[in-house]
Amino acid sequence: MQIRQTISKVILLGIPFFYQACSAQSQLVEDEVQTVTKEDLRYYLYYPEDYFEEENADFGLLLFLHGGGESGRELLHVKKNGPPKLLAEGKQFPFLILAPQNPHERKWWNTQAVAQLLDSIVETNRVDKNRIYLTGLSRGGSAAWEMATQYPQKFAAMAVVCGMTPLPYAHWIDKEMPIWVFHGDKDEIIRVDESDKMVEKLKEMNYDVIYTRYKDVGHNAWDRAYTTDSLYTWLAKQKRVN
Repeated sequence: MQIRQTISKVILLGIPFFYQACSAQSQLVEDEVQTVTKEDLRYYLYYPEDYFEEENADFGLLLFLHGGGESGRELLHVKKNGPPKLLAEGKQFPFLILAPQNPHERKWWNTQAVAQLLDSIVETNRVDKNRIYLTGLSRGGSAAWEMATQYPQKFAAMAVVCGMTPLPYAHWIDKEMPIWVFHGDKDEIIRVDESDKMVEKLKEMNYDVIYTRYKDVGHNAWDRAYTTDSLYTWLAKQKRVN
């Protein structure tokens, strides 16, 4: 009996120490760390013929972001679709075209790195900062929406082809920037609802939006969108007013 009482006293005496030890292990620590993110971005840069003839003139620039199929491979794969494909076929444009490559096959675009690349190209070339245009297809279209929200004062106009984006992004896009959206109604990769809902939201908020919704077209809406000559005429007319 005495042994049991002694054991009970030891247990009771030990309980406060147990709870103190547990509380000592649970802490909320405030700290800070500075991170550095690096990205190796290969790219194509197109100069229009007039760029070298008009040495005192500034030019517009179109930033093109490709889709997932061109990611993480040889740079020449960027020429498979969009403006780079048209350039390879001999088409001329009135502005510079910057076409970087996403180095990761299964990762989203690092839009912060793309913005840094764009700023570097703008600073080292004769680019009119009020005539910088943005476009992208599929995964690159989604990245274009993201860049429009993260850098709302950077672009004069944007064209998105079969991209997707959260509806709240509509509140962060500059209302002064005109937008043209393209999507195929038979898209099974990124459903056309993604563009339907975003365009509807933007129009409700009185944005300047054009919507081209292709009938009986699947995910490759870019084949028709980027061969629409009026797209480039429309882009070239846009200019930011600061």
